[in-house]
Amino acid sequence: MCGFIGIFGPDGTNVAGEIYEGLLAVQHRGQDAAGITTFTDRFNVKKGFGLVVEVFNEANMLRLRGNLGVGHVRYPTVGAGTDEDAQPFHHTFPLGVAMAHNGNVTNFVDLRTKRFTTTGTRLNSDCDLEVLLYVFQQALAERFYKKDGVIDKEDVFYAVKRVYEDVKGAYSVCATIADLGMVAFRDPYGIKPICFGEKTTKAGKSFACASESVVLDVNGYERTLDIGPGEAVFVGQDRTIDQRKVDPKPHHPCIFELVYFARPDSFLDDISVYRTRQRFGYALGEQWKVSGMPTPDVVVPIPDSSRDAAMAMAEQMDIKYREGLVKNRYIGRTFIMPNQSERRSSIRRKLNAIELEFRGKDVLLVDDSIVRGNTSKHIVEMVREAGAKNVYFAVTSPPLVAQCPYGIDMASKREFIADGRSVEEVAKRLGVDKLMYLDREAMNAAASTGNPKVTSFCNACFNGKYPTPDVSAESLKAIEVERVANRDNVPDHV
Repeated sequence: MCGFIGIFGPDGTNVAGEIYEGLLAVQHRGQDAAGITTFTDRFNVKKGFGLVVEVFNEANMLRLRGNLGVGHVRYPTVGAGTDEDAQPFHHTFPLGVAMAHNGNVTNFVDLRTKRFTTTGTRLNSDCDLEVLLYVFQQALAERFYKKDGVIDKEDVFYAVKRVYEDVKGAYSVCATIADLGMVAFRDPYGIKPICFGEKTTKAGKSFACASESVVLDVNGYERTLDIGPGEAVFVGQDRTIDQRKVDPKPHHPCIFELVYFARPDSFLDDISVYRTRQRFGYALGEQWKVSGMPTPDVVVPIPDSSRDAAMAMAEQMDIKYREGLVKNRYIGRTFIMPNQSERRSSIRRKLNAIELEFRGKDVLLVDDSIVRGNTSKHIVEMVREAGAKNVYFAVTSPPLVAQCPYGIDMASKREFIADGRSVEEVAKRLGVDKLMYLDREAMNAAASTGNPKVTSFCNACFNGKYPTPDVSAESLKAIEVERVANRDNVPDHV
């Protein structure tokens, strides 16, 4: 899970300011590092560790000139997260290309060996984007030599096709190409989200692509299309949009984006995240009622991403909704803290209970998901200490039981609290009196209602069925070994 934005603005303009605003809007997608690369007659680069406001200042923003640029916020899933891994990346041959992505290359180790280790070529990082960019540039080089140095949009689409052939996994990508334009593309199964927008100002027409539509909103762009599975969009110097299906497979967008990752004010594949979370809540409320579960006195969300669902659930059950937990907004998401010891420390500081909302009451806590259970267990203890009589727990997604190889470092399989345990056993571990997960089919139906054209979501983390054929037990094990090793050996800067 990362966030990116690419902008191709009118001649003579500087897009770094809009990229900065866009990165602020998707800061929730990555807090490890941030970067912006723009182009004038050369690449102008600023990358660093930390939040967007920590990486960029007035001096380096003034240096990031040019009407063509791409920015990124990083959440590391491959490598140890050193400074060499910060995106965007750029190459200068055969064309100057700067690139950022969201996702994960599942055959990264294999590509690294075949394209680098055994050929004498060397990587400068442990980031899978570098391999993806290398494949893209290698394909452009083939056409460059065949056409005596003349490259056009057909060669760009050819390079995208070669990426699809060689690079497996889930990814959405934006690349700016010096003196040529901007291309955005999505993996053949459309697992990772990406959208495209346009706006017209006095200076002329401007184009943007991003991992979430909120990035377009904050910069005044109209979202004109969601890039589909195996699809690429190219904008050239003539400012003409060329949208092509390069290698589409059955569409399986990630359901967990709607459950947790995306901002509620975003649209993904023309599906409102906010409305979908409401529908999760209505469905879970009905499920709670018909199951014969105890009727609570109050419904309390675990902030922030479960709030919309909790309000809908309370409405469906005709029960009071209350804000009983206050979040310290200066503490990052514990889920994406790469080091386990830091995650445990962060849990203890991120929330505080309002005792008046809990004392003597039967409380129904609502959350979007339970991964390891550390945060949930701590919150339950906090609510009991605040005086709750009974504590119930409702989750707006099914039990998480399988690791995600597509760019979400959820944990190794053995760390999932629900893996190999019944709902009652999980409830006991969390210390709650009753626990309910949203039915998987109900979750999918609620999501699909937002756009009936999307009929099948990636549910791999809930059922272990992976939409891409390259995922095997061996590849999952290799990913697990690497992630666990890197997560527990995070550099001192984090």
